[in-house]
Amino acid sequence: MRLFFGSGNAGKQLGFAIAASVLSFSALAQNWPSSTVTVVVPWPPGGPSDIAARPLAKGLTQGLGQPFVIDNRAGGGGNIGTSVVTRAKPDGNTLLITSSAPIVINPSLYKNMNFDPLKDLAPVTNLLRVPLVLVAHPSVPAKNLKELMAYIQSKKGQFSYGSSGNGTPQHLTSELFASVTKLEMTHVPYKGSAPAISDLLGGHIPVMFDSTIAIMPHIKSGKVKPIAISSAKRSPLLPDVPTFAEAGLPQIESYAWYGFFAPSKTPKAVLDKINAEAQKVMKGPEFQKVLADTGSDYVGDSPENFAKFVQAEHARWSKVVKQSGATVD
Repeated sequence: MRLFFGSGNAGKQLGFAIAASVLSFSALAQNWPSSTVTVVVPWPPGGPSDIAARPLAKGLTQGLGQPFVIDNRAGGGGNIGTSVVTRAKPDGNTLLITSSAPIVINPSLYKNMNFDPLKDLAPVTNLLRVPLVLVAHPSVPAKNLKELMAYIQSKKGQFSYGSSGNGTPQHLTSELFASVTKLEMTHVPYKGSAPAISDLLGGHIPVMFDSTIAIMPHIKSGKVKPIAISSAKRSPLLPDVPTFAEAGLPQIESYAWYGFFAPSKTPKAVLDKINAEAQKVMKGPEFQKVLADTGSDYVGDSPENFAKFVQAEHARWSKVVKQSGATVD
């Protein structure tokens, strides 16, 4: 490709400036990382985003020779920690691993957000894509979806459900469930999956939707009972648990996904290097075990394809928010 910069000193200076910029970006990518990299997770420790982030950070640390340190910044439905990354210097030294909530749901749910995730963040790659399971505390007298719906109906509005936070796929899938079934339920939001599950195990909330990545250990231990799963097909992890379609509610199909992001304006050469190194880790045995344990297929992708996916998810969830009437402001 030939670039024409015009004649005279002005044209030469512009040419030199562009060449210097390209070289500096290339050098930045070549030398990245040259110091500790902070990976912000805008949720409490122990939740699904953490389960994806920690093996990835460990693998990147081992592969690149610099520490990748997890920084849990919970609050605001993921908005607080995500906002930190949008304001960070775009040099690859501050990155984000989060569920889809602050990226594609919160912009429709919150009236006042101090950042625009589609403009202020650069997608790197998808990490996990998992279905949600509707689970109940053992004290709830229902063995299947039909019995649970009848039980909720009998409570005449005096029934609550928990979620990992306002605007999360868990929250919006619950609202979709309530909207489709015309059931009246009160939302109890938590600052992440871990505290919500803790209250579910303690019997403080009767039911919740959560991703297989977070809830599977408690299903296996018998501490909660699965009612239905939100995937199109049954999960190999839960072969005896019907899909919502099988249980009579085909409208309920939903997934939680967890992605890797950088601040916008991060040079493409740096994004491509982060992506390539992340893909190496994701294909390794430790991350492959995470995929198997959580019922997720490999979803690593190029930054460009992941960006298209994020745009499509934004459009999809904005419709769900509108249909459900959900709001948090």
